[in-house]
Amino acid sequence: MKFGYIRVSRDKQVTALQEDALRVEQCDRTFTDKMSGKRFDRPEFLRMLDVARAGDVIVVWRLDRLGRSLKELIETVNSLAERGIELRSLKEHIDTTTPTGRLMFHVIAALAEFERDIIRERTQAGLDAARARGRNGGRPRATSKLRPGQLERARQLYAAKQNTVAEIMAITGFKSRATFYKYVVNAEQGEGRG
Repeated sequence: MKFGYIRVSRDKQVTALQEDALRVEQCDRTFTDKMSGKRFDRPEFLRMLDVARAGDVIVVWRLDRLGRSLKELIETVNSLAERGIELRSLKEHIDTTTPTGRLMFHVIAALAEFERDIIRERTQAGLDAARARGRNGGRPRATSKLRPGQLERARQLYAAKQNTVAEIMAITGFKSRATFYKYVVNAEQGEGRG
């Protein structure tokens, strides 16, 4: 039998492109997961593996539909091979029923891993360069939107215990009760423990 496997990372992503490609391949049955390829507990993928038998072929649109890392892809393909199940990847033109297809799988998977490593290194180098220039990225602190001195003013008003939290937030410009508690109430309690 020929089984098709479709995976998208999120519910909102469309599977039509993969469905069309597998329809042309005339798969006997298709399994679809809508979750990250990093997860190993993909229910439809596991269901497909339970159903597949020696001599069957699993067809995917691209190799990254099976897994995100070279290690995971190789483990999956080797596991399939041990059970006598073959793999076809349409986009990369890989067919493990042939020796050339098996070689191409390993070459393409290694190149994909190499590309991800290069991107990771470039990203890290960019972050390091930005830090060296004093930029730290990420979200600004919630208190960065307050006027100078407003955080200290909020702490003073809270310590005086003459206003409600809502009144202090209105006076000092806090928009979120959670932020107020984090930077005013809990900060004050932390100082008292020291």
